[in-house]
Amino acid sequence: MRFAAGVMVVACMSIAYAQAVTLRVGPGQRLSVPSQAAAIAKDGDTVEIEAGTYRGDVAVWTQSRLTIRGRGGMARLIADGRSAESKAIWVVRGGDISIEKIEFSGARVSDHNGAGIRFEKGRLQITACRFIDNENGILTGSDPASQLDISFSEFGNNGDGSGKSHNLYVGHIARLRVVGSYFHHARIGHLLKSRAAVSIISHNRLTDESGGRASYELEFPNGGLALVLGNIIEQSATSENSIIISYGAEGLGVDSNRLVLVHNTIIDRRRFPGTPLVVRGKPGEVSVQAINNLLIDAGQLSLPIGATDRGNQSGTFDELGTDYRPQDATMWRVPPERNAVDAALASSLLQQDPWLLMSMEYKHPAQVSEVLSKTRNAGAMQSIK
Repeated sequence: MRFAAGVMVVACMSIAYAQAVTLRVGPGQRLSVPSQAAAIAKDGDTVEIEAGTYRGDVAVWTQSRLTIRGRGGMARLIADGRSAESKAIWVVRGGDISIEKIEFSGARVSDHNGAGIRFEKGRLQITACRFIDNENGILTGSDPASQLDISFSEFGNNGDGSGKSHNLYVGHIARLRVVGSYFHHARIGHLLKSRAAVSIISHNRLTDESGGRASYELEFPNGGLALVLGNIIEQSATSENSIIISYGAEGLGVDSNRLVLVHNTIIDRRRFPGTPLVVRGKPGEVSVQAINNLLIDAGQLSLPIGATDRGNQSGTFDELGTDYRPQDATMWRVPPERNAVDAALASSLLQQDPWLLMSMEYKHPAQVSEVLSKTRNAGAMQSIK
């Protein structure tokens, strides 16, 4: 009987997957706008949205194992004054949802927290999407079991101008992972703000650029495990905040607090040099490791007592290419034996995650490329201009 029951469970699962369908959305289709698909989609389905522009259409997604993707290019969702539940263009609280090749823009609501996506529960994977001109690009809830994965996506010109909304604003969730993405020009708010227990930020470009007025480029206000590896992090000349990376500014929220900065290029374009890193917390509360970072006109890292400070180097704009690669192959070379130790240190934190090794580098826009050279430079960029 036990064996038969097991067979029955497997059979039921097979039937459920067999019934999953692909729903097509777009001009000439039975479903003309995404909200119609959100209303009828079942767990396990795929929703394909034809490339094009969809205005004033908003939706709530509650399914599990659901894939939503643009078909034939980017599907552009423009809020045009509308929002789902007075929150966002899309509200997501399903079990496991993947969103690919969708652009979200123009989200505004009465409490000034309008988001391209409001993510409230479950696991959400974002791939090759764009979040432009919203009050928040993505705003999450604080469900302690939720996970958010973002790859190869762009966040730009989000924020309501008050400094309380951001390009990406992540609440007290279990894990945030951001890879190969491009963050720029937040309106007074931060390029990326995370309260997650674990934040993995690797091989991204967080640069506020010409005319940018973002505050922090990267903030972890409640600490946690923050692994920042292989990123280009640039403060604009017009920023109103002198701090580039902030950790623990609003009090430590978890028992284990560790900040690891490995192979980042940190650039300060302010006329009066600011502060590349501020770590708050009592002595012994936060473990900090800063290894093989490159600081361009950004002064020195100010690290707490007991922090690991190894292989960090300084440079000037004259030595840096316009694509952030070094002009000279030997300029900021890291000894091979040191790089091997540092790569092992980073990868050991999260069970050999391949994204945590310096075998790749950011490639603009919102991509990564493989690093073929066996030598390594301080900073994020390993190939030579």
